[in-house]
Amino acid sequence: MAQIFLSHQAMPPSASLDLPNSNRGAASYPTVAPAQAKTDPKFAANRHDEKASIAECVEVSDILSRIKSGQLLRVNSRRRNGLIVYKSFYAEFAGPGAAVGGVFDKDCQKVIAVGDLSLISPESHEERQDAYKIRRQWIRLTQQFTDQSVPLQRAQAILTQFENYFDADTIASIPDEAFALLVGVLPQTVRRARRPPRQHRPFR
Repeated sequence: MAQIFLSHQAMPPSASLDLPNSNRGAASYPTVAPAQAKTDPKFAANRHDEKASIAECVEVSDILSRIKSGQLLRVNSRRRNGLIVYKSFYAEFAGPGAAVGGVFDKDCQKVIAVGDLSLISPESHEERQDAYKIRRQWIRLTQQFTDQSVPLQRAQAILTQFENYFDADTIASIPDEAFALLVGVLPQTVRRARRPPRQHRPFR
């Protein structure tokens, strides 16, 4: 089972996520070059960050119980990571900077860690409000894909957005069901969208 580092020290306000503006047209997740993620000191995934003391290592099941109990956490905005939160009939993606738990997720059924997940505890009222705001932005971003009437196009859109932000191994580890619940399609539609186009051999 995947393990998650739970940090109790909150990130400073300067670490806020530069989310896409909904007025820019086509939505996209923030992109980070793989080489930059390995070397850039902004990313705490590869070093001990002075502002974030890693207190304990917990299991996904522990994260779920914390969320269902109403504890408010925040996805670390300094890592390429996130949490897919299953509800009864759909799912939501909480990306960097977003709140999880609290009033949002008491009806949570299951969670899937995406990337090198790190959750922190917002300590001030301002940090909590900022986390709630960013969570709503991630929800609105995902909802843009559901406006497309063709299910296969919705599946392709959500996969493309994740490909802009996460590596191929991370995306491959996310089940079809999770993507399907994010954009309201069937899992088999996601499987079709994952397949590369078939190469047709010319007749001789």
